[in-house]
Amino acid sequence: MKKLYFYFLFVNVLLIASCVDKKADHVQVKIMGTSDVHGALFPYDLVGDRETETSLSQVYAYVDGERKKGESEIVLLDNGDILQGDPLVYYSNFEKTETKHICAEIMNFMQYDAATIGNHDIEPGHEVYDRLVKEYQFPWMAANAVRNSDGKTYFKPYTIIERKGVKIAVLGLITPAIPKWLPEKIWSGIHFKPMIESAKKWMKIIQEKEKPDFVVGLFHSGAGEEHKGEESNPENASILVAKNVSGIDMVICGHDHQENVLWIENPDKEKVLVINPKSRARYIAEVTIDFTLDPQTKKYIKAMKPNLVEVKDISVSKEYNEKFQPLFDEVKNYVSRPVGTFKKSITTKDAMFGDSPFIDLIQNIQMDLAEADISFAAPLSYNAKIDSGELQVRDLFKLYRFENLLYTMNLTGKEIHGFLEFSYKDWFQKMEKASDPMLFIEKTDKGNRLSTMFFNYDSAEGIDYEVDLTKAYGNRVKILRMSNGEAFDEAKTYRVALNSYRGNGGGNHLTTGAGLSKEELISRLVNSTTKDLRYYLMKWIEKKGTVDIHCNQNWKVVPEAWHAAAKKREYELLYGEE
Repeated sequence: MKKLYFYFLFVNVLLIASCVDKKADHVQVKIMGTSDVHGALFPYDLVGDRETETSLSQVYAYVDGERKKGESEIVLLDNGDILQGDPLVYYSNFEKTETKHICAEIMNFMQYDAATIGNHDIEPGHEVYDRLVKEYQFPWMAANAVRNSDGKTYFKPYTIIERKGVKIAVLGLITPAIPKWLPEKIWSGIHFKPMIESAKKWMKIIQEKEKPDFVVGLFHSGAGEEHKGEESNPENASILVAKNVSGIDMVICGHDHQENVLWIENPDKEKVLVINPKSRARYIAEVTIDFTLDPQTKKYIKAMKPNLVEVKDISVSKEYNEKFQPLFDEVKNYVSRPVGTFKKSITTKDAMFGDSPFIDLIQNIQMDLAEADISFAAPLSYNAKIDSGELQVRDLFKLYRFENLLYTMNLTGKEIHGFLEFSYKDWFQKMEKASDPMLFIEKTDKGNRLSTMFFNYDSAEGIDYEVDLTKAYGNRVKILRMSNGEAFDEAKTYRVALNSYRGNGGGNHLTTGAGLSKEELISRLVNSTTKDLRYYLMKWIEKKGTVDIHCNQNWKVVPEAWHAAAKKREYELLYGEE
C-alpha cells in the first residue's frame, strides 16, 4: 500500500512539473506603461481650479476595458515621478500622513504590476518613500539605488511577471543624477550607480537565474540623445542602455517628459523598442507582443507593435471617480483654505525681463527666514499669476512650484559675483545695437518660447547691481553696494539664502559659475530647513496676514533705453500685448 502511495505521488509530481514547464503555442500580451504622472490622479487642476484633459481615471478606464475584453494578457507598469506636482500628492506626502497614501490607494486599485521610483519620488524624503514601499501591493524598483551599509539594492532591482506561461522580467533603473539636485539628507544611506553598469550586472543575473522569455527595461531616465557617451554617469541614459546592454527587448523611459517611439540596435544587432509616454498621463505606452512558440527551439518568436494611446480621447472611469471622490474633496477643501491677503496682483511674466515684485516677494521671505545678507531666486513658472485679495493654499503652489528646501550657505563676494555672471549668461544675450534680440527666444509650431531654462534665471536681493547688455560673459555684472548702504567686498564671506536645488549644484551656478566643487558645496552649507520652502512661505504669509508687495529695484539692466525697448517688443513676442 505504501509503495502504491509513493508511486501515485511520484506520477503527480511529474504531471505538475510537465504542466509548469509547458509553454502555450501562442500568447498575446499588452504591456501598458505610464510615466511622470506628477499627481495627475484626477482630471482637475486644483491649483488653477479648473478641469483638465488627462488623468489616471482615464488610464484606468482604458486598462479596465482592455482587461475585460480578454483578448490580451495585460501588464500595467509605472515609470516613476508620481509623488510631486499636485496638491493631491503633496497632501498625502506632508499633511495627512496617518492614513494610507493616496497613490497607494489608487495604484493598488488600478492593479499595477510593478513600478520604478523616480527622482521626484525620492524628493519628499525617506519618511514618504519608505512608507510607500510598504503600502504598495507591487514592487517599487531601482536596481542602481544601492544601500551604503551593505551594498544591496535599497529598492527591489527587478521583478518577474508571468502570463499564461510567458515569463516577463522587468528591470527598474532610476536616473543617477539625484545627488546633483537633492540634499543628501533626502537620500541618506543610498548611492546611485551608473545605469549601463547596473543594467549589465542585473541582466546577467536575470538571464542566468530567471531565464525570461521577455525583458522590459523600466527606466526613469530620459532617452538621452544629447549624450554622446563621454559622461561616465549621464542623467538620461535609456538609449545608451538599449545600445550597450544585451537581452533587453523593450524600454519604457521617462523623466524628460518627451513623447517617443524609437527602435535601437543592441550589441547583438537586435532591435530594441524605446517608448516614452510623455507626462501627466497624457499618453499610455501600449506595446502588443505576440509570442509564438518555435517548435524546434522551444523559444518564443516575439513580434512587438508599439502604440501611444492619447488619454484625452478616453472618458473617465465612473467606478474610479466614485471610489476616490471623498479623497479628492478633502484635498480640494484644503487648497481652498485662506492663508492671507495680497494688496496687489503679481505675475511671473515680468520676472523674465528684470527685477519684479513676484521674485522680490520670494527673495524677502527667504532673507527673513534665513536671516541672510543676500538671497538668490528664480521664476519657477513661466506664466503664473496671483491676484490681489484673499490668498488661498492653492496660490502657494503658483508662488512656489517645487518641494525645495531653503538652504543657507556661506559664499564670498567673488563667488556671488561669479554666480550672477553665470546666471545672466543664458538669460540675456549680448547686444551690439538697440534692435538686437535680448532674450533667447525661438519660434516653434506652437508659437514663440524661451529657448533657455527660465527657472535658472537667478537674480539677487540684498545687493545693488547692474547688468550690462553690451558686455560679454564675465564682465556683465557690476555690483555697486550692499542694499543697506554698506560696501560690497569680494573678499568677505556673506550669509546667502537659496533653494536646495541651486545649493546642491543644480543649474551649475555654484559650480561652473562660482567655481565651487561638490565637496565645497557641502562644507558651505550652514543650515537647511526640514520642510519644503512652500510650507515656510505659507507660515510667513499667515503670520503677516496682509502682504503689500513692492519691487525693490535693487538691480537694473543697462543701457536702460535698450532694455526698455527690448522688453516691450519681446514681451509681445512671448505673451502678446499687455
